[in-house]
Amino acid sequence: MNLPELRFPTPFRWGTATSSYQVEGNLTNNDWFAAEQKGGFIYQNQRAGCACDWWNRAEEDFDRMVELNQNAHRLSIEWSRVEPQPGVWDDAALGRYREMIAGLRARGIEPMVTLHHFTNPLWVAEQGAWENEKIVGWFERYTRKVVSTLGDLVSLWCTINEPGVLVAQAYARGAFPPGKADIRTALHAGINVMRAHAAAYHAIHELQPDARVGLAKHIMIWSPWRSWQPGDQIATHLVDYVFNKLPLGLVTDGVVRIPGLRRVVLPETRHSLDWLGVNYYQRFRIRFSLLSGLSGGKLMQHLKRPGVLVGPGEWGEIHPDGLALTLRQLWRRYHLPLLVTENGIPDATDKLRPGFIVSHLRQVWQAIKDGIPIWGYYFWSLVDNFEWTEGYDPRFRFGLIGVNFETQERHIRESGRLYGAISRVGGITREIVERFAPGIAPDVFAV
Repeated sequence: MNLPELRFPTPFRWGTATSSYQVEGNLTNNDWFAAEQKGGFIYQNQRAGCACDWWNRAEEDFDRMVELNQNAHRLSIEWSRVEPQPGVWDDAALGRYREMIAGLRARGIEPMVTLHHFTNPLWVAEQGAWENEKIVGWFERYTRKVVSTLGDLVSLWCTINEPGVLVAQAYARGAFPPGKADIRTALHAGINVMRAHAAAYHAIHELQPDARVGLAKHIMIWSPWRSWQPGDQIATHLVDYVFNKLPLGLVTDGVVRIPGLRRVVLPETRHSLDWLGVNYYQRFRIRFSLLSGLSGGKLMQHLKRPGVLVGPGEWGEIHPDGLALTLRQLWRRYHLPLLVTENGIPDATDKLRPGFIVSHLRQVWQAIKDGIPIWGYYFWSLVDNFEWTEGYDPRFRFGLIGVNFETQERHIRESGRLYGAISRVGGITREIVERFAPGIAPDVFAV
């Protein structure tokens, strides 16, 4: 049996996402800029520089959102612009953010504002950033200032983007600044991140009782390399718990048990979510090898299965079915409304992205059909941007809109036209799929 079309509920947020450091340009007062000067973190030691020049020309891309029929956008505030020194506020910067957010509103685009998307002001970094417990109070002060200034224009707030990725990359793997690789430091920093989220959550509701506050959690699908091998199964379970479940346990139950260490109880973090954002991209396979560990190698490896569709470099397997699985599991465990706050693929040629969009939205549709409250979908990203440690690596182009970073010229990709067509009709029709991704039509509409 084939379905004629896949209709989404009305209203539904058809959106895209960006982050300040990746698009605004000329940010010189935070820890990522300092890391760029130091070198060693970013592809070919590149620098963000002008990025997409959003600080000067964001409205041009807002108009392109309208052309692509979007009614929602997730953007972030750059803490280092707003509070360049402790307790010192830049009213001009806050004014520009008001202008940008009002510009979205004027175009019929609902803003979701993220308060922290990986970067810290330089003065915060110099005092230990997430290792310093004082950051909880600093972040609350910053939150209060932003909400007091922008709250009449914003009702949907995201406190922190990908707390698990932030902690793992900055304090466990050493890939993000400050470049530390120590598990105990990572755990301490992670607790401070969750406490800061909770402080922001309560501050927002004090200032704006009707606000809806959540965070964006990167959920990764982990599968055992050998399904029959107990070591692979146990290692997969451990990685899934630490990466996916542990941070969410703190902000829902206020208590978690850290494997092999201790039980952490943070009463202030309990029930500090009105909704949960899901950043979903890929799957990795986990392989455990005791012999490798004994010989000085890694006890666990995350791998990609040969013959499976994958992204470039260390990007994992493209696994659409995992999105519906993730949404179901999160709803059953936490009973919170869900938003897909990021979903995308690095694809410089735009050959994979159309099928990626359709196949993943098909999974969102299925989850909604199963009764899960999903408020919206934000594709990552609206525009090509500075992609953190990948910098401007030409393989890592995420945008529905391509950007020439030398001239700042834009071009809307076919995948952008596809997403615009879906957003316009509020669903996936056979005509749209046959036009933009004909090869997958039988699977999309099969029951």
